[in-house]
Amino acid sequence: MTTLRRRFVEEERGDVPGWVLITLMTAGLVILLWGLAGPALGEVFEQAISRVTSF
Repeated sequence: MTTLRRRFVEEERGDVPGWVLITLMTAGLVILLWGLAGPALGEVFEQAISRVTSF
């Protein structure tokens, strides 16, 4: 393996934990926001559907 190629592979390995952390944190935020806003969004959706079907 050439030196340049080896350096590229070694640098790419270093980013994996960062991307894993970002992915896990994003998933955690989505779950938290869904838990807080889910019931309110469900109620808004039900109201919208009832208004549309009442015509």
